[in-house]
Amino acid sequence: MGYFKDIFDGGLSLIEGMGVTIRRIFRPLVTVQYPREKIPLSGAYRGHIELKIFEETGNHKCIVCMNCEKTCPSGVIKVQGEKLKEKGPKTLTGYVIDFSKCSLCGLCVEICPTSTIQYSREYELVGQTRDDCQFDLLARLAGQVERMKEEKKTQGIAA
Repeated sequence: MGYFKDIFDGGLSLIEGMGVTIRRIFRPLVTVQYPREKIPLSGAYRGHIELKIFEETGNHKCIVCMNCEKTCPSGVIKVQGEKLKEKGPKTLTGYVIDFSKCSLCGLCVEICPTSTIQYSREYELVGQTRDDCQFDLLARLAGQVERMKEEKKTQGIAA
């Protein structure tokens, strides 16, 4: 009796599985052909961190307070700054972060008093070595500023 019950249960299971498959055939596709199509990111998406460009100055507002470096639980942030004037504020000269060890906790973003650190919307960063995961955020910011200037020039020419 157990032999025929096993055959019956197996056949029933096969029919249920085929029913799921047939129902799925008539539903719209959910798969995205990734490199050609991209899904919209959620508003809550938190990528790696980057320096924020402020519209008023066209640059960052980092005061080299070192709070982000001190707060980082992974110890992957290295901030460098120097005083250009004896009584003036420090100027940011280097901001390097190693994303191969970063836990993306966001404490550095929350602790920044000038809100000059923000989450990026990038999700296609890839590297083949550990050195590819070390970013100089100041150099990346300079590249972003240059791209923004070029876009404004092309928009000015097109208008």
